[in-house]
Amino acid sequence: MTGANPMIGVVYHWLGGLAAGSFYAPYRYVRKWAWETYWLAGGFFAWIAAPWVFAWIMTPDLTGILKQSPPKTLFWTYLFGVLWGIGGLFYGLTMRYLGISLGCAVALGFCAAFGTLMPPIFRGVFVSEVLGTTSGIIILIGIGVCLLGIATAGGAGMAKEREMTQEQKQDTIQEFDFWKGLMVAIFAGVMSACFSYGLAAGDPIKAIAVSHGAGALWQGLPALVVVLLGGFTTNFLWCVSLNIRNRTGHEYFSGVERGRVPFRSEETIIETAIDAPSEEVIEEAPKPPDFGLRVPLLANYFFCALAGVTWYFQFFFYSMGETQMGRFKFSSWTLHMASIIIFSTLWGVALSEWRGTSRRARTLLGLGLLTLILSTIVVGYGNYLGAK
Repeated sequence: MTGANPMIGVVYHWLGGLAAGSFYAPYRYVRKWAWETYWLAGGFFAWIAAPWVFAWIMTPDLTGILKQSPPKTLFWTYLFGVLWGIGGLFYGLTMRYLGISLGCAVALGFCAAFGTLMPPIFRGVFVSEVLGTTSGIIILIGIGVCLLGIATAGGAGMAKEREMTQEQKQDTIQEFDFWKGLMVAIFAGVMSACFSYGLAAGDPIKAIAVSHGAGALWQGLPALVVVLLGGFTTNFLWCVSLNIRNRTGHEYFSGVERGRVPFRSEETIIETAIDAPSEEVIEEAPKPPDFGLRVPLLANYFFCALAGVTWYFQFFFYSMGETQMGRFKFSSWTLHMASIIIFSTLWGVALSEWRGTSRRARTLLGLGLLTLILSTIVVGYGNYLGAK
């Protein structure tokens, strides 16, 4: 691809990973709202408002681009967004059966592998363009290094879990079942990878955007509008069902706290493998003070908007990075997943999450972090060779 600069692309993906690893932080300042309320409020900004606003600003004639897009393309792009959202339902069960560290490692590993490799396999170019080229082989090595880094980081988490008290373990792993958890984790990881498939399915939308005069860096923004609309559909249906079940629908409008049904379990959370690293790290951070009995309605919407827009920025930068990866843009998914874990890990270190853990756990964490950083360099170098 003319004008591709894979090393700049890696930097864009790092910025996307920073946004993905940080987006949950503003939610810590949302007070007296149930999870389903603040998740949907933030999701509106992440999956509807921000995609439309940025695509409208950065690309000419957004509505014209979408109207000209083939219905089949719009359908598949939207459907993969819906399926990505469904993956979140099973991700919660993964935590329940395997625990945070093992469940996250398995789901992230399958999400990274399937999200990266399936698009070129589906297009029928995996053998010719990947296995048949030096740059493609180097990228595959980088993907392998990324998976090794995920496994090592997962090992660090499991070492940390072994040092927890029995009460803490019971809170973390409610019903440990390795084989059931493994199957659920695989399914959750594959479904979470559907976001990558949606972006690939949206390639015709990107081409139409370019024909309408969109700059190369911004060509992916109209496709994001469609993928994220699908993700919003799943999350909207689930969160509203929880609002009804838990009697929390009034929270969107009321400035006065009311009673709610005391119901919460891991499977109610619809976070995918993409979202979870940020949430798990921020949950460890000290909570800000809670003042008064009234619900700070405007503040809650502000912090939800901040969280949602930050979440969106991960794919804003992802779409920019993808344009710089040349003909091996499928490798963007590996770079994105690696970057999420890198910055989530750094957040964990900064928030003292690993203070007091054993030397073995910290060593594994450091090795995992270095391995993931190395994977982004290897993948970037493979793309650099392919762009020469």
